[in-house]
Amino acid sequence: MRRFTRIAAASVFGARAEHVDVQVSIAGDEEGGDAGVFRIVGLPDSALREGRERVRGAVHHGGWPWPHAPVTVNLAPAASRKQGAALDLPIALAVLDAHGVLGERADLATWFCLGELTLDGGVAPVRGMIAALECAGRGGLERALVPAANADEAAAVPGIVVHAVETLADAVGHLTGLRPLAPHEAPPWQPESWEGDSDCPVRGQPMAVQAAWIAAAGGHNLLLSGPPGSGKTLLARHLASLLPPMSFDEALEASRIHSIAGMLAGGLLRARPFRAPHHSASTAGLVGGGSLPRPGEVSLAHLGVLFLDELAEFSRGTLEALRQPIEDGRLEVARAAGRAVFPTETLLVAATNPCPCGWFGVGSRCRCARSARERYRARVSGPLRDRFDLSMDMQAVDPSVLVGDAPAPLYTAAQMQRARSRQARRLRMLPPTRRWNACIPGGRLPAAAAPDAGARQVLVQQARAVGLSGRGVHRVLRVARTLADLRDAPRVTAQDVQSAISLRT
Repeated sequence: MRRFTRIAAASVFGARAEHVDVQVSIAGDEEGGDAGVFRIVGLPDSALREGRERVRGAVHHGGWPWPHAPVTVNLAPAASRKQGAALDLPIALAVLDAHGVLGERADLATWFCLGELTLDGGVAPVRGMIAALECAGRGGLERALVPAANADEAAAVPGIVVHAVETLADAVGHLTGLRPLAPHEAPPWQPESWEGDSDCPVRGQPMAVQAAWIAAAGGHNLLLSGPPGSGKTLLARHLASLLPPMSFDEALEASRIHSIAGMLAGGLLRARPFRAPHHSASTAGLVGGGSLPRPGEVSLAHLGVLFLDELAEFSRGTLEALRQPIEDGRLEVARAAGRAVFPTETLLVAATNPCPCGWFGVGSRCRCARSARERYRARVSGPLRDRFDLSMDMQAVDPSVLVGDAPAPLYTAAQMQRARSRQARRLRMLPPTRRWNACIPGGRLPAAAAPDAGARQVLVQQARAVGLSGRGVHRVLRVARTLADLRDAPRVTAQDVQSAISLRT
């Protein structure tokens, strides 16, 4: 009997996983008064403490003997809190190995393992498998046992040989060499097909459609205002289809967040996320948080689009909590157990009505008082509005236009690709996920945007005339840079700046 063994695992906190060394010790006296005691130490949460019964039940169901001596499980490092049921499988395997069931061939110390056990010995999927396997790679481990339901996402992480198990017996059979398992191969990954110049379903809104193309080309936040049925939601969904396809690294990063949230079915994401939460969403649901921090909608939309329909109907506090993560591209949630960090590189698109009834500007249908309209508009604060690079007022469209022919695309897929390539080359000093014009740092903006003398003069004059904030000036210049990129122009001209200001104000 070994009496002591260990195996590597991980515990997810925020958007990362931290290494957990699962150590099991079996006391030498099998006839003592503490026989049958099963302790888990190392700051386990309630789900982990309850895992003692799942582990014991799975071992008994598999027909293996349970030690007749005290069993102590230590989850190191002991100072960090461990959460969830993902450590069930490594604990069970370590107990069996310490009891001498697995034999010398198992060599558990070279394995990484995660999985939740059921009482009949089944292995259930867990959250955060991609982050956990990346943690294993950082620790130098090269092989892992994972639940079969998580195998596709786990196998997509490079550098780790993954073996999928459906039951505890599968894991024991593989480790002992009695029933070896073949490595699980990740399904071939390809992004969804992209047609950047596909027909736009929105009719009669040329300025708003142009704004959507510019937003997609440069990663700019877009605010749409207009009466019901003017095409706001349709345009927001069309914008998502204009974004370039994800690279494999982007798909892995976005899938990591969805895996932590327990929303990843099968392998990696193939399309950029599009999240459209209801306006009744709580602050924690939209931004993220909770006693055990979970990603919110803004993180689930990482590298995709976050669409907030009926913007003025969201609670004021919830909207204000968006300001910092939208600006910084990351969210830090401080808790007693530590600081959880979530990525929030998302393109924000919002839609709102012009008044409580929605019909202001459509003939004489609106009956809202001016004070009511002003209060409704004030539900979206000035600082939040200032974070939108593009702002469009959409009008009701005549039915004859709605049933007419589709307008020709404003830009082609080739123009969009060239614009994105120019940005990637210009911003190569930034992380790959931030190589959009909307992410140009303020200190680098004059050099990166390269405005000519006329553009600088128009920008100063117009900024003073319309009262742009410092943030507004920078955002206008970033949009102007995107307009120049769509024209394949090396420098920003006065016309680019004038167009950017009109698209903002």
